[in-house]
Amino acid sequence: MHLLMYIAIAGNIGSGKTSLTEILAERFKASAYYEDINNPYIGDFYEDMSRWSFNFQIYFLGSRIKQSIEILHNGGDLIQDRTIYEDAHIFADNLHQMGLMTSRDFDTYMKIFDLATHLIPKPDILIYLRASVDTLVAQIRKRGREYEMGIDKDYLARLNDKYNNWIDNIYDGEVLTIDMDKADFIQHPEIIDRIAGRIEAIKQSKQS
Repeated sequence: MHLLMYIAIAGNIGSGKTSLTEILAERFKASAYYEDINNPYIGDFYEDMSRWSFNFQIYFLGSRIKQSIEILHNGGDLIQDRTIYEDAHIFADNLHQMGLMTSRDFDTYMKIFDLATHLIPKPDILIYLRASVDTLVAQIRKRGREYEMGIDKDYLARLNDKYNNWIDNIYDGEVLTIDMDKADFIQHPEIIDRIAGRIEAIKQSKQS
């Protein structure tokens, strides 16, 4: 089976990636690949970021590489909740710039990332869920994951800056940006229709 349509959902913590992945997977009868929230370092990381940042990020990178191998093997239409690019360009880079990951660890991480990206096809479309820090905090509190309750607003703001820079200046694929401050797809399902229409257009252009 060959890969037909690769849809990736990108966005900060609490932006709505998992919900959108579930909705689109059901709509398109596609395979869904979710972020591994069972990272065994996650509690330690939020308690002591500088000690556990490398372990935390390497676990996510390994999980993403495993997903990528499954993607290539299984084929078909698929939707992925967060990408390997975000792991590197947003989270690991931010930890390095904050002094919470050493340059030696960051260089090692990026070498593994660079090798891994050669295994992965670029998404046919990347849907970026842009959200303000206030929106992110409200969503984080609503879902109530204990280990996320202490996330600092300044940390979320730094990640937002990284995301916007990545989308605007680094990522060179097809992007659809959804403003989650104004366009809640749960409250306004017509937004899903607009997203689905864009996906269908790209899918048809691939098949023609």
